[in-house]
Amino acid sequence: MNRSVDYRKRGQAVWLDSISARMIATGELAGRIEAGAIYGVTSNPTIFAQAIGKGDGDYESRIEHLADEGKDAFEVYDDLTRGDIAAGADLFAAQHAANAEDGWISLEVLPSLALDIEGTIAEARRLHGLLGKPNVFIKVPATPAGCLAIRELIGTGVSVNVTLMFNRKHYRDVAHAYQDGVAAFVAAGGDPSKVASVASFFISRVDTLVDRLLAEKAGTAPAPLRARLEALRGKAALANAKVVYQDYLAAFGTGAWKALAAKGARVQRPLWASTGTKNPAYSDLLYVENLVGPDTVNTLPEKTLEALLDHGRDLGDTVLEGVDEAHRTLDELKELGFDVEQLGEKLQGEGIVSFEKSYDELLGVVEERRRAALLESARTVKIRTWCAGPSDRAHELHLSSRGDDRHLRGSGDLARRKLVPASSSSTARGSSPRRRRSSALPARSTPTTPGGTTCVPPSPSSAGRPTGTRSGGASPRASSTSRAT
Repeated sequence: MNRSVDYRKRGQAVWLDSISARMIATGELAGRIEAGAIYGVTSNPTIFAQAIGKGDGDYESRIEHLADEGKDAFEVYDDLTRGDIAAGADLFAAQHAANAEDGWISLEVLPSLALDIEGTIAEARRLHGLLGKPNVFIKVPATPAGCLAIRELIGTGVSVNVTLMFNRKHYRDVAHAYQDGVAAFVAAGGDPSKVASVASFFISRVDTLVDRLLAEKAGTAPAPLRARLEALRGKAALANAKVVYQDYLAAFGTGAWKALAAKGARVQRPLWASTGTKNPAYSDLLYVENLVGPDTVNTLPEKTLEALLDHGRDLGDTVLEGVDEAHRTLDELKELGFDVEQLGEKLQGEGIVSFEKSYDELLGVVEERRRAALLESARTVKIRTWCAGPSDRAHELHLSSRGDDRHLRGSGDLARRKLVPASSSSTARGSSPRRRRSSALPARSTPTTPGGTTCVPPSPSSAGRPTGTRSGGASPRASSTSRAT
């Protein structure tokens, strides 16, 4: 049984809401693609923080290599994430070539740019240009600044995954931004079939918030009201999504859009995000089986995907069912003091903060491991220097000190660096030029004297510690400042 294939026949593409170097290296991602289990992948700062934070061996070796090249924490993060996305895009290439609606993978702009129009545009263009893949979406948040950026990006041919939508206003603003961008692209002579977009609408977080508020109010409510409140638990998220799907049908059913579609424009598919069930009292496929329908995407956490493949049901085009009831549910919630539109604004703000926190934590992990790799490299150079002949000693001591400025900078640079596009040069950022390891440096091995005997390194208490390393031999941890917004 492969419910992903069944859903694809109905017009819904099941995507995986996860990506990691391990998943790529082991062939796990390729296997899911070949089996028809998934038709795309989404990523975000939290996903990368979880993947890199696990200490995956492939990430460790890549961080060490990039650190040796002189890259700072942001540049390491940037290289790691783009590398995974590019590799994933290549694995999806055949699927995308067979059907341009499938085989997409997404990479998000920096969360710190959520309210920065020009910064978002510049970063999205940078990522789009560096990746150079036809099946990569650049993720942009559905903030007011993000919507203005979406118009510009779509209008210049950059495909976009719009994220962090929680209410109908978010959706309508995004749909209009996309359509305006397509119209601008066509007016400039562009082929609209070459640009695409999905609108990521978050599901389970709505129930998590509304259910908590319902429970708080029910705790002090009289019996009749308590029954009404409890009857609404677990219903807000699906009602919200089903009403938004009706907004999608209306937005892409106008005469103006049909004229663009006649020229090759593609609809902006609703993408159901945050569809893993948070409440164990609910079905593990509550937000999957009930939102199937034409021109939709559902991106699933690994656990939810496994549940779908194991015991998922095909209940028909469920996103089209119960629409009147969905309107009544939202109206009743509002009557009782729970306006999902207002709560959606709260959730979007919290989502931005959550992603930025994940990004800060990820940058802290990368910095810690980058510094540890440099200290290990400096220690190795120190050992070689102890064993080197007089003519080599001064040269290798110079190399061992390369971390005192560029490589072992304080955390204050990280807080600044996350707001500066990486396209600017190292010198422009005020940091020292990169230095690569000299080819004259001996290969990493147990050092020996010219006579061939094993060289014993000096004890930790010996003098001559390489410049730029900390005493005590412990790997430095990123400071709390480096993790602050």
